[in-house]
Amino acid sequence: MEAAKPHVSLTKAQSNRRVKQLAKQGFGYLLAIICLLWVFHDIHAEKLFEQFNIINWGVMGLAVFIDILSYVSQGWRWKLLLDRPMRHISLVRSTQAIYAGLFTNEILPLRMGELVRTYLVARCLAVDFISIIPSIIVERFFDGIWLAVFIGVTALFINLPRDLIDSAEILGVIVLGATVFFIIIIVLKKTPHEGQKLKPASGWRPIRWVASFFEHLIRVIQEIGTSKNFYLSLMVSSLILATQILSFWLVMVACGLKLSLWVGAAVLLIVHLGTLIPNAPSNIGLYQFFCVVGLSIFGIDKTTAAGFSVIVFIILTIPLWLIGLFAVSKTNMTLKTIRLEVSKFIKR
Repeated sequence: MEAAKPHVSLTKAQSNRRVKQLAKQGFGYLLAIICLLWVFHDIHAEKLFEQFNIINWGVMGLAVFIDILSYVSQGWRWKLLLDRPMRHISLVRSTQAIYAGLFTNEILPLRMGELVRTYLVARCLAVDFISIIPSIIVERFFDGIWLAVFIGVTALFINLPRDLIDSAEILGVIVLGATVFFIIIIVLKKTPHEGQKLKPASGWRPIRWVASFFEHLIRVIQEIGTSKNFYLSLMVSSLILATQILSFWLVMVACGLKLSLWVGAAVLLIVHLGTLIPNAPSNIGLYQFFCVVGLSIFGIDKTTAAGFSVIVFIILTIPLWLIGLFAVSKTNMTLKTIRLEVSKFIKR
């Protein structure tokens, strides 16, 4: 009976984790339903469907092409951050991992795609899972910088809502703090030694794991920050957001919305900020909600805004699904297998 206790305890722990995971997923789906109910409440159905008849498919095709370029740019940035003197990944491989991760985010909640793309690159480069995580942290750092910059530039051309300005100011403070922290890490960088390994920490196992993780994290961030590709990858990050804005605005043009590029930028930035929190797959619900809210700020009626939110979501998501599915198939693994492998990597 005594020998069975650890197994029972483990089963209870697994059950509790499962309940928490289901609760998070349930919250995401509930939020999506509430947002969709608001978006489609009190709209004119006939006028909504009329929008599908006036689409300029030539402009729409250009929007899709530029949107694909944004993800290729993301793959290029990741390649720059991952490349080392004795380690190299091709643009095709990094972009494939990006699309596989995006496809996972489209069908699974809670941004599981970040773990999937990390695993695929770690597998490709034959390195530890945690060796890839610092590059993703730097990516988020770059994204925060350019998101704040683009909001500031957009505010010079059009009047932005106060809430968006406040969000940009908060984001700016966070980015400033992250920049100071990043500079401190780089300044304190020690001279690396070839083949140097992490010293095993002592103490309780979870504490040892956390200590080793952060030591490794800081060391790799130092390597990235002093690499020749660092500033180029920072510049490429601006290209990612710029192409996303251009693509989004071109869908507006294709749908007959006579709004300036700066309005398109403002609406997409509102959508970006609104969908930062993990939610339902594909950001469904929240994407439409913030799209309608953003367009309403600039004088577009709710029915037209709701119709556009559906069109832009479908047009920019279907290519992502198709390319993402192809990217996963090229790994010669199923998504279920990849998820199981990810779990194994995390438990190491």
